[in-house]
Amino acid sequence: MKLRQLFDREGDKKDIYLDIPNDELGELSGVGTFLTPISLRGDIKNRAGIVETDCVLSVTLRRICDRCLNEFNREYNIPVKHTLIRGADGADGFEPAVLDDNEYIVCDNDTLDVNELAIQDLLLSLPTKTLCREDCKGLCPVCGQDLNLGGCDCNV
Repeated sequence: MKLRQLFDREGDKKDIYLDIPNDELGELSGVGTFLTPISLRGDIKNRAGIVETDCVLSVTLRRICDRCLNEFNREYNIPVKHTLIRGADGADGFEPAVLDDNEYIVCDNDTLDVNELAIQDLLLSLPTKTLCREDCKGLCPVCGQDLNLGGCDCNV
C-alpha cells in the first residue's frame, strides 16, 4: 500500500478492507487450519504528522487443544495498532536509527506491506498454549482417557 499522500498531508485517512485468502497464507506451522480468510478492517490516519494504524484482525482457526488433543474452532478478533514512519529514503534527513524498531513500522519508499504486517500481527497475538476451554482437564497420563468426558480407574 502506497502511503506517500498520508505521510505528506495531515488529516488524511485511508480505510483498510483487506481479506487474505487461505491459499495465499501458505504453511504457518503450529497455527492450525484456517477456516476463514484473515480479515483486516480499520484505517490509517495522519494526525498532527503522526501516521498510525487502528485495525481489527479477524480469523477463525481450527486448533488442537494442548491438554486433551481434541480439535476445536476458535474465532479471534485482535485489535492492532502501529505507528508508521518513513524509511530513510523518504524522510528528508530524518534518522530512523534513533527510534526503537519494536515500536515503529518503517515504511521504505512510503510503502507498507499490509498482508505481511497482518500475518505477523496474527502470529504474535496467538496464545502459546491453546486450550479448547479454560477448565479442560486433559488426558489421564496412565490410560489416555479424555478426563473431560469422565474419570478413569487409574487413581491418578
